[in-house]
Amino acid sequence: MSDEAHSDPEDHSRPADKGPAHGGGNTYHQEVQHAPATARVPDAVGRGVFSTHAIVMQGAHEFLIDFIQSLAPPRRVVARVILPISVVPLFIGALDDNLRKYSNMYGPPPRMQGPPGSGPGGQPGGQPGGQAGSQPPPPPPPPPITEVYEQLKLPDEMLGGSYANTVVISHSQAEFCFDFICNFYPRSVVTARVYLATPHVPEVFDSLQRCLEQYRQKLNQPRPHPPPPP
Repeated sequence: MSDEAHSDPEDHSRPADKGPAHGGGNTYHQEVQHAPATARVPDAVGRGVFSTHAIVMQGAHEFLIDFIQSLAPPRRVVARVILPISVVPLFIGALDDNLRKYSNMYGPPPRMQGPPGSGPGGQPGGQPGGQAGSQPPPPPPPPPITEVYEQLKLPDEMLGGSYANTVVISHSQAEFCFDFICNFYPRSVVTARVYLATPHVPEVFDSLQRCLEQYRQKLNQPRPHPPPPP
């Protein structure tokens, strides 16, 4: 099963307008649309990378997703993807649709569990002293982002990340596959392919939703008025 998140639902391998191909000199202005389903998959990208979780960050004009692999030390960033703001809600919608399809076929996707004896999210099942039925303590606040990245290995060649304006999602019962595609003329290309085990997918979905909501709240905050001119 697959779903797509991209900025234009109608993709064609031809120019989108029949106007003049250029406006004088060597400067061209023409809109071109083509199907991401025909995206080229480079050999280095086709084998994909396996990730255990992700870090989602928002900028002024884009979202950045760092996919982390922490099965064995050192913990490392295995894929860095940059998405334009307009694609993020479509990505969330496509992922939500895939999770619904998964639930219809296999039941609700499992979520990550903590160590034995812990409650939801790995928190202790009761207060100290063995008071049954007590509310679990709130989770500790997340560490500063600088501290997180001090413990991660981020290769120099990955600092710039991989740009994508289209996301194609497919899944089986055990895992989800994310193809991040740069949809430009003359041909789309898969810039990153990431595999996530199914229990990790709801966590990434929740992180994307929270980050998008924070971005929208920031946009709705009133801007301070400039000081009056002297």
